[in-house]
Amino acid sequence: MNEQTQTPVTRGQIAMRLLYTLLFVAVFCILKVIVYLTTLFQFVYLFITLQHSEPVRAFANKVVTYAYRVWRYITLNENRRPFPFTDFPEAMESPEEEVSFQ
Repeated sequence: MNEQTQTPVTRGQIAMRLLYTLLFVAVFCILKVIVYLTTLFQFVYLFITLQHSEPVRAFANKVVTYAYRVWRYITLNENRRPFPFTDFPEAMESPEEEVSFQ
């Protein structure tokens, strides 16, 4: 990058980013638990009904997309603060049509 176009960063700005990062680390830990519980629920549902739950798959896909955005912010690969500071992200990829067990 061109050094002439960069604005100087203050320690206060770095400290604020660190505080937001710590907040989103906690959010990411919560998201991990949600993904674990969703996965467990999906398999229990699958064992009982022999088919997956489409609403749970869609929810899990959105949660994983959000977790990805949070992770990018935490690792300084994205400057835009994740939800609730911006809109909840749309799913990056659609789930596969059929679930395969091969």
